[in-house]
Amino acid sequence: MSTETAEEAPHPDGVTVVVLGAGSGTRVGADRNKVLLPLRDRPLLAWSVLHALAVRGVERVVVVTAPGERDEVAEALAPHLPVEGPAAEVEVALVDGGRSRHASEWNALRAVAHHVEAGRTEVVAVHDGARPLASPALFDTVVAAAREHGGALPAAPATGLVTETLRPAPGPLVGVQTPQAFRAAPLLEAYRAAGRDGFEGTDTAATFERYAGLPVRAVRSTAANLKVTWPEDLALAEALLRG
Repeated sequence: MSTETAEEAPHPDGVTVVVLGAGSGTRVGADRNKVLLPLRDRPLLAWSVLHALAVRGVERVVVVTAPGERDEVAEALAPHLPVEGPAAEVEVALVDGGRSRHASEWNALRAVAHHVEAGRTEVVAVHDGARPLASPALFDTVVAAAREHGGALPAAPATGLVTETLRPAPGPLVGVQTPQAFRAAPLLEAYRAAGRDGFEGTDTAATFERYAGLPVRAVRSTAANLKVTWPEDLALAEALLRG
């Protein structure tokens, strides 16, 4: 595991996965970053990283850490990273996050910009490390859709919603999830343009849609791809892992 950017990669159709792990544990009731909380036999973040390592064509995984937590994250992940097989050849690099989600994404993109500019990385997928149940198959689906259309994200049906007047919300509605995947060169240019404008998107897709001029397609997902936000989410994730 490295704290620097990856070495040159040989494949022009390579995939980089960015795993965002620079959050906190406030709402989940923890005294530390929630991605370091245990889920079964490993930290929450390790589930996301291991799934990212199993993505077809992945050449590097960039884990974004909260400032000052890089060593702690490295120590937490190290026992769970593969030591043999194809996944062991994928570099796992750590970079410091920023003051916002957008800033953290931009830090990760700058760390791999030379790969993108050299044409060695075709697709970048950005995933929330607090979504430990996103399967490699879901990653593969959004990556394939991004190659075809420009960008892609998982969306799950949102049911039971009402308006402020307590009337059923117009539908059908969906909830947007991660991993979100995008053609790498337009994504990099979109974040450069956002920096010039002082724009910060609520998620990666918001910035890509605003500046890249390419569509973002939704792929079907389910509520099982949950984000651990509240204490009960950890228990639910545990139950889902048990099947």
